[in-house]
Amino acid sequence: MNEQVNENAQAIQDWIGKQVAAHDVVLFMKGTAQFPQCGFSSQVAQILGYLGVDYEYVNVLDDMGVREGIKAFTNWPTVPQLYVKGEFVGGCDIIREMFQAGELQDLLNEKGISYDQKPQVV
Repeated sequence: MNEQVNENAQAIQDWIGKQVAAHDVVLFMKGTAQFPQCGFSSQVAQILGYLGVDYEYVNVLDDMGVREGIKAFTNWPTVPQLYVKGEFVGGCDIIREMFQAGELQDLLNEKGISYDQKPQVV
């Protein structure tokens, strides 16, 4: 049985890796972009929405394997998790702080991700 669990865990890691590689911006979150199921996921989705970033999301509540697997994928204990061009950027607090400091916008520019160049609101 442990062998099958390890195979499943590897398959989940492979699937997560493919999602991260296939999309420029991916948010692993609780709920959907339209209906986040936690306040932290909601904050990150709102920031991305405010910036007009085109992103994919993965609802970790749909699959317990993905919910646990994403934590192992980055060795990061919480959800949401944001990836830009295959790079793990951070969770809610990091994304919020980066956004407020203009660093998230700088990262998007650096990675060639288009977004709405709105005036910074602090």
